[in-house]
Amino acid sequence: MSSSVPEKPALEGLEDKWAPVWENEGTYRFDRQKALTDGSDCVFSVDTPPPTASGSLHIGHVFSYTHMDLVTRFQRMRGKEIFYPMGWDDNGLPTERRVQNYYGVRCDPTLPYDEGFEPPQQGGEGKSTKAAAQLPISRRNFVQLCETLTAEDEKQFEDLWRQLGLSVDWNLTYRTIGDDAQRAAQRAFLRNLDRGEAYQAFAPTLWDVTFRTAVAQAELEDKEQPAAYHRLAFHQADGDDIHIETTRPELLPACVALVAHPDDERYKHLFGTMVTTPIFGVEVPILAHHLAQQDKGSGIAMICTFGDVTDVVWWRELDLPNRTIIGADGRIIADAPDVIAGDAAQAAYAELAGKTVFSAKAAMVALLKESGEMIGDAKPIQHQVKFFEKGDKPLEIISTRQWYITNGARDEKLRSRLLEAGKQINFTPDHMRVRYDNWVGGLTGDWLISRQRFFGVPIPVWYELDADGEKGAPIVPSEASLPIDPSSDTAPGYTEDQRGVPGGFEGELDIMDTWATSSLTPQIAGGWETDPELFDVVFPYSLRSQGQDIIRTWLFSTALRSELEHGTVPWKNAGISGFIVDPDRKKMSKSKGNVVTPKGMLDDHGSDAVRYWAASSRLGTDAAFDPQNPKQIKIGRRLAIKVLNASKFVYSFPAPTVAAGSTAVVTEALDLEMLAELASVVDQATTALENFDHAKALETTEKFFWTFCDDYLELVKERAYGAGTPEAQASANRALHTAIDVFLRLFAPYLPFATEEVWRWTHDTSVHSASWPTADELGVTAEPSGLFHAVSQALISIRRAKTDAKASQKTEVTSATLAGPALIAAAIDDLKAVGRIHDLTIVEAEEIEVRDIVLVEAAPEASA
Repeated sequence: MSSSVPEKPALEGLEDKWAPVWENEGTYRFDRQKALTDGSDCVFSVDTPPPTASGSLHIGHVFSYTHMDLVTRFQRMRGKEIFYPMGWDDNGLPTERRVQNYYGVRCDPTLPYDEGFEPPQQGGEGKSTKAAAQLPISRRNFVQLCETLTAEDEKQFEDLWRQLGLSVDWNLTYRTIGDDAQRAAQRAFLRNLDRGEAYQAFAPTLWDVTFRTAVAQAELEDKEQPAAYHRLAFHQADGDDIHIETTRPELLPACVALVAHPDDERYKHLFGTMVTTPIFGVEVPILAHHLAQQDKGSGIAMICTFGDVTDVVWWRELDLPNRTIIGADGRIIADAPDVIAGDAAQAAYAELAGKTVFSAKAAMVALLKESGEMIGDAKPIQHQVKFFEKGDKPLEIISTRQWYITNGARDEKLRSRLLEAGKQINFTPDHMRVRYDNWVGGLTGDWLISRQRFFGVPIPVWYELDADGEKGAPIVPSEASLPIDPSSDTAPGYTEDQRGVPGGFEGELDIMDTWATSSLTPQIAGGWETDPELFDVVFPYSLRSQGQDIIRTWLFSTALRSELEHGTVPWKNAGISGFIVDPDRKKMSKSKGNVVTPKGMLDDHGSDAVRYWAASSRLGTDAAFDPQNPKQIKIGRRLAIKVLNASKFVYSFPAPTVAAGSTAVVTEALDLEMLAELASVVDQATTALENFDHAKALETTEKFFWTFCDDYLELVKERAYGAGTPEAQASANRALHTAIDVFLRLFAPYLPFATEEVWRWTHDTSVHSASWPTADELGVTAEPSGLFHAVSQALISIRRAKTDAKASQKTEVTSATLAGPALIAAAIDDLKAVGRIHDLTIVEAEEIEVRDIVLVEAAPEASA
């Protein structure tokens, strides 16, 4: 046995032992020169999801990032040069919210910068969630705190990723708020603007009243909420009433029309006529539209600007006026729409002004009841309401000026190109492509990318101010001047003292949606325009690996930006992981309070065990996790320990030396059969991993490994110790060493620490730099004959016979008759040795069974 083999191999401490060795030896380092010399065909490039650096990673990150790492490690061992960066998504609402709570501050852009500012608290998670309790500070001070805290979070994330064993090249890290990322995002925006793909518009906008920012379609989340239908009477000129039912009576002052389905016989004769609204007496038309639901309420609805997204569609397609009454703070604005005239109507509106939508609803209902224009009592219901995915109040729709990027919603040619791009990407599993197609097909508006926040990539434009101080045309910077911040940098051709004055300029204060930067991760990491040699060999990337919940956001937006800028797909393959669900099959999420943080899992069970758990689930398949009883993790730990112990046992037999050019060392039928079976496993595992089916590759390898340990080791250990001829012993030892060598490489992507530990007992370099095993290197040409399986069953039969005879497995056998296929005879010496049988007779039969066994010194009644 090698002196480097420990007396008692253990999993504990392997992460701390090998992670720094890999870093020092450059095991996972991207060889740029080799990639440039050999070309893109030798490169496997990975578009890594940059996790949001605001708080802590969760178990879902470990799940999907392990899936990505498995195929990356496999491709590295196949000889590919691996481009595997890691990014940090450090800007956006989650970061701002965390900074507010952590330091007890909030941003007030009107305040001046305080160079010596010290925050009122450090680490105050959850202590200052109300704005009134937070200290207002300047935008620049606030951004500096964001940068400080995210840098700390990123270091913790990196430590955890290293502990998990991600084979990332840590020299290839980037931040989505870093200069390179800002430069790429602003360059892409300016080119979008130049080509007419980016534009500014004053339009209905989904708005979060808590964060006071616009929200894009991809960031919506439906939540079940209690509501109530209120039946209201609209008045016709002939004195008859038309009844509508609404959950938003407070929006009555914003009513612009009634609408019914064009086929609805109840209302066909009314299309084109006018009615007056209750309370306010405003005339509005009755119109037809196919989105009206005949079976909902009274079949006719009021269109308000704006109650929901359907109102927006009706408003746009029916060319209706805009009478928005909700402000950015979520309250009813002070000024009533111009059409509300007369003292009574204006007095009624004054009852609503300044109130939240909830208080305004109560006030409106009181007015309607008093006037008799509310019919009956409100009918309680439950319905789906749209929220910002990170917000806690229902979204409102207000009219604002925002920046958009075309996404195919209003451009059929672009939509068709994006659908075609989806066909060019190999989705695993393939059915996930449907989610992409459905998202593209269901888009209702262009991509709103501007946000009224502070920590993010600034939209790189200024505006001319005319003689009256009104905004005019945008002023754009040169690409060479990027990155820029219009709120502090001076517009080209102006001086700073012209900022905000008539005839001068004004800087854009909005920032880009975080997805507008994250959608460019292939460009940012690959050196688009800044390192064209590198970009040419890594783009399009080989793999995008991600969760299914961000197909509509990250995957789609990346495909969109790549199509607009390059006219091609950003990657050839998309591996989509499933969700992590709790024991009740509910998706784990922070909002549900059922998230498990991975640090404790890794510390308690070891990284290899946790990776095994993640690897056991196929792409696209949800995985249940019970922190109280993590069965799959325990199985993975048992496997990793078995790799250590089985390898130590095999290495206790010195490998026979082989003369130069000689391969004829494995001579025994059972050894050759085991290697033939192993060759089949290698082929199956390789094919599975080529098809991104890491779970099948693991299952195939693991199943045969346990058979190898439980049966083959038992069958040949006596021969390996020296029972039989020297040639037979050499055959066993060579087969054992060959098999362990192959198993270590097959398991290396899954159990990187245990396999590295064992490999280094006999090698000077890393197993992760070794070549992936092939069937050819096992030196067998024949297909498996079934001998190994038959002999394994024969061994089980012998053991069962001893158990039935109430004898120890160490009991020697005077004689035994074994029925089974004739090929078992090829391993008769091994069966005799392991069964401690002096005289073994084999009788050909279909079933494998011990028909007669005589134990040494056994009582007559013990014979069977």
